Amino acid sequence: MIPANSNIPLLEHPLEEQAAFTASSLIESVRSSRQIPNGVVPPLCILEFDGDLTDWLVAQGLAIPFRAWPCFHTTMFAIELEGIVCGVIPRTIGGPYAVLVAEQLAAAGVELILGLTSAGRISRELPLPCLVAVTGAIRDEGTSFHYLPAGKEVACPTPAIVPHLTRELGATGWSVRCGRVWTTDAPYRETQTQLEKWAGEGVLAVEMQTASLFAFGTACGVAVAAVAMVSNAVDHEGAQFDTGSQQDGLQIIRACARAFRAGRRAIRRSPELRGEA
Repeated sequence: MIPANSNIPLLEHPLEEQAAFTASSLIESVRSSRQIPNGVVPPLCILEFDGDLTDWLVAQGLAIPFRAWPCFHTTMFAIELEGIVCGVIPRTIGGPYAVLVAEQLAAAGVELILGLTSAGRISRELPLPCLVAVTGAIRDEGTSFHYLPAGKEVACPTPAIVPHLTRELGATGWSVRCGRVWTTDAPYRETQTQLEKWAGEGVLAVEMQTASLFAFGTACGVAVAAVAMVSNAVDHEGAQFDTGSQQDGLQIIRACARAFRAGRRAIRRSPELRGEA
């Protein structure tokens, strides 16, 4: 174990101290400088890792820009799904960027942030492609250490939504599993030793943002969930990166909207979000 006074900056954050620079202050600056109208963000906002689905939704006229989103770095698109207006923000790649956006979503009043992330298979028991409703994440990245004390993993801060996601995603016809992922900052530094280690510990897949988002949600009392689209593996000899058609993607986010609708009350009552866990 590395001692607390190790002089490693990543392990020496004053976690109890308030931030000097906040998402709220940035939002106000953006609204003023860009003359963005006031508005409440959609209750469910999806961070779409790849962006291809969002591009297709916009091209089909199914999603339109959400003009009241006060962010320097991203564009939010709004789409009505299952009677709920959902925000979609594309290409939120990696933990730092995903959490930067999540901080601003939380400050703007979002009810649930859902990370829709691409992932590689670790567990050989997973079919390809498949979906994973994520219950926890290995913290092999840097962002989570700015929010929580050093540790091996972080659980989903909104566990009440996971059964709803599992049920509704299963209705799409995709294979669905629940379990943990390994979050890394360096996808081209994954080694066979690491893959075997995490497979031996029951980890299902590897991706780049969930541990960061879960740590943010846990520390800040924000409802966060994640779904991993597992589409490739180093030991797979068939087609790689098969995430289905864009219609499949639409059905997946529809299922996420149904899960949010079904679990909305449970999310609001969640003891984890009230600091009682």
